[in-house]
Amino acid sequence: MAYRLRPAGKFKVKNRVNLDINRPEEAALVFKALSSPVRLKMLCIIAENPSINISELADQFGLPLSSAALHIKVLEEAGLIFIQKKPGLRGTQKSCAVLIEDLYFNVFHRDKTKQQTKDVGYSMPLGNYFDCSVAKPCGIAGKRTYIGIEDSSNSFFSPNRIHAQLVWFASGFLEYRFPNHILKPEKVLEVRFSFEVCSEAAGYNNDWPSDITIWINHREVYTFRCAGDYGDKRGIYNPDWWPNGATQYGELHHLEINAQGCFGDGRKTSDLTMQTLNVTKGDYISFKIGVKEDSEYVGGINIFGEHFGNFKQNIKMSAKLEQ
Repeated sequence: MAYRLRPAGKFKVKNRVNLDINRPEEAALVFKALSSPVRLKMLCIIAENPSINISELADQFGLPLSSAALHIKVLEEAGLIFIQKKPGLRGTQKSCAVLIEDLYFNVFHRDKTKQQTKDVGYSMPLGNYFDCSVAKPCGIAGKRTYIGIEDSSNSFFSPNRIHAQLVWFASGFLEYRFPNHILKPEKVLEVRFSFEVCSEAAGYNNDWPSDITIWINHREVYTFRCAGDYGDKRGIYNPDWWPNGATQYGELHHLEINAQGCFGDGRKTSDLTMQTLNVTKGDYISFKIGVKEDSEYVGGINIFGEHFGNFKQNIKMSAKLEQ
């Protein structure tokens, strides 16, 4: 089950909240908050009007201030909204902002503890893409300097691209090919990918949404919205030469593929399975990442390697195999 809201302005939004059937107390708080038509309408108004205060909400709903405050408290305790105190003309005011974009509740808990398993996988260097098509602004940075000419797509075909640690482009894709000889059809239980990304703006802009898409074997399996191009503080692993005032770090995202479908960051995003995606057939698994030109938010993409950003990793593929 999914419930979607638009993200709230300048406040830092959790892209999604995953509710687990094995954590009933946490789920119950959220479902209690969403069980009231008044609170649902309040959520919608707060999503459209970030920083609206409780007094304004009370006026819109014709409620006493105390009743509106109780509704807001339930939403806050469920982790759905954020309350911030601000000075006002008549003392302190409490303004509201939505904290989430999606809710996902997985009813069919998948128990992975009953089988003896082992993990295997690969770390794909950022510059080892097989194919690409990128639109400007674009560029590649290595551990010591820029690679090629900034804002020239020709740089993406330079032999020196193998040293890439950060790549960015406005729209288009990079395609990586992971070997799959370790994935025996009768043994593989799931395949996972992880990667650090953010949007791409001029300089940086923490409020710059972009819809980023993942394709597996040329079939679209997951699109998620990155909230911004993050540059408010230096990335943990950025080299010293990289300037302040530019992109600094991203968010770590995950894609899991198993017999039930594809699960992006914990929620089901496609009914395509390991079998229908043919992940064990042929010589490789094609992993393509990019921004479609017809997306709602074409906000570009930055992809981070192990020497940039906040996560010391390249693009990783791992698989859980039954022993």
